[in-house]
Amino acid sequence: MRKTLKIGSRESPLALRQVEEVRRLFPHVAFEVKTYRTLGDRDRVTPLSDVEGTDFFTREIDEALLRGEIDIALHSSKDFPEVVPCGLNVILETAPLSKNDCLVAKNNFLLKDLPPKSRIGTSSRRRKEQIRFMRPDLTVVDIRGNIEERLTLLDSGKLDALIVAHAALIRLGLEGRVSEVFHLKDFPTHPKQGRLSLAINKERWQELKFILSEQAPAIRN
Repeated sequence: MRKTLKIGSRESPLALRQVEEVRRLFPHVAFEVKTYRTLGDRDRVTPLSDVEGTDFFTREIDEALLRGEIDIALHSSKDFPEVVPCGLNVILETAPLSKNDCLVAKNNFLLKDLPPKSRIGTSSRRRKEQIRFMRPDLTVVDIRGNIEERLTLLDSGKLDALIVAHAALIRLGLEGRVSEVFHLKDFPTHPKQGRLSLAINKERWQELKFILSEQAPAIRN
């Protein structure tokens, strides 16, 4: 009989696809998914450039982990705060599905071919700076929302292009929307882009290690 563990995740379609990746890593474990709306999901006003490196997208899930509501917390590695919260331990970080950023644009334009003054959306300070360096004639628009909501801004004509993580579109089966995948030397990304992290309560390490490591030798000691 498979052991059941509760895994905490954000509620977006992308986050739930990430849960499916975890299921494939641990086929001997049955996961019960509990979803949470984090501060980052509720607050659509604060620029993400102001909260990079914080627990903006992870706090509520990690607090549930410390309370014992869930057994494991699943995060996009680049969303995890730079300082691991007290009482938690990151036991696994996956290999990146893709490290690259990509462009999604009307008419499948490449970045170099977008007409001047085209509106290009992103939320990352790094991406904004890179766009302004490469195409200072474009209009950079600060956007929020999940991938589907961002694509809706493009499809409705409110934007002409988007910069998003290539891994996100792969996970959602939307790679066909990609106009251009940027080379890392031209468009450097967050060092943890495309990776997933699993966190647990330190006090339960020995118990969970026994359950999880049966078929997952990458679990950290």
